[in-house]
Amino acid sequence: MNKTFLITAAVCLLFVSFGFAQEITTEKPQTFAVYIDMGARENHYIPSGHMGDYGDIKLNTQSLSEPLSGKTCIEIVYSAEKSQGQGWSGVYWQFPADNWGNKKGGYDLTGMTKLTLWARGKKGGEVIQKFGVGGIGMNKDVPYPDTAVVEVGPIELTDVWKQYTINLAGQDLSYINGGFFWVMDADSNLEGATFYLDEIKFEADPEMKPETKKAEGMPFYVYADRGSIGNHFIPSGWMPATASQDIKFSQSWAEDPYLGDTCIKITYNDNSGTRWAGFYWQQPANNWGTQDAGYDLSKATKLTFWARGDNGGERIEDFKIGGILGEYSDSDAVSIGPVILNKEWTQYTIDLRGKDMTSIIGGFCWATNIDVNPEGATFYLDEIKYE
Repeated sequence: MNKTFLITAAVCLLFVSFGFAQEITTEKPQTFAVYIDMGARENHYIPSGHMGDYGDIKLNTQSLSEPLSGKTCIEIVYSAEKSQGQGWSGVYWQFPADNWGNKKGGYDLTGMTKLTLWARGKKGGEVIQKFGVGGIGMNKDVPYPDTAVVEVGPIELTDVWKQYTINLAGQDLSYINGGFFWVMDADSNLEGATFYLDEIKFEADPEMKPETKKAEGMPFYVYADRGSIGNHFIPSGWMPATASQDIKFSQSWAEDPYLGDTCIKITYNDNSGTRWAGFYWQQPANNWGTQDAGYDLSKATKLTFWARGDNGGERIEDFKIGGILGEYSDSDAVSIGPVILNKEWTQYTIDLRGKDMTSIIGGFCWATNIDVNPEGATFYLDEIKYE
């Protein structure tokens, strides 16, 4: 046989084989697993990012307690003991381990349109504040922040396996270090909680379409009762940075609430010497305009709340909604004040007619100072809601 022919044929076969291999290796996968089974080769990310009251968490990735599929599932025991004084706990699945945006890692998940997971509670009724994807380093000065954050919740679990979906269509998933996370709090789980997770995976579902922001229905609660699944916004925006020294705060005060089982109790004293303090209820926690996560409250015409002072005569300089500035600022700001509180429960109203309520991060805020409360102030809030 002609030697030139043999060489040419061999080269052609090599090119055909190489092209076929490239097509296989560059094809985008249809799924990308976070957890399938203990030790599964398909697993990605590491449950290393313990948050909040990390001492309250026991996590077992090889539980044999009735897994959905395979041999194992993930068991999480949350004691709600507030070991670190935070009142909440959570865990991030990260890559590499313990990466809070300071290490180059993460995965390019472009093409994935959703994350699905299965979850159940040991008893039923356990409340997860959030299941989510991404968000690591997005509001901090770190070299490798996630390119997106998407959350769902709150979710009340049942005692049987149920699938939950996080819509990722249209999101920038080009760098995701925080592949999955959950958050729960002590107010919603007073006796702690045990729950299970299984089959956590990203999927490339062409039927998923980007979610459009919808106007929330009314009434829309900031605070209804301790741990209520109807509560929205998180009381995380302490002002100024020293305010944690000056404010004692409880969402579980059971003595003489206006309605329901509990109310909010706030005690202010100028321990830090900054002479003023306050805080925002934010969406999500600690969002100072760095995340596009505001609620569309355009159906609201007013915000109402009930308040009383411990002695009467306490002066609050501002009760406010909106006003947070940043890349994703609140769409408007409205306030009332100063307000002199009565000793008896009194309802107050912030008129929202004519205001742009299409994107609200700062759902509710108060602020006061030592000059108008020289002996400090203790006051109570309840039934904070948009109507």
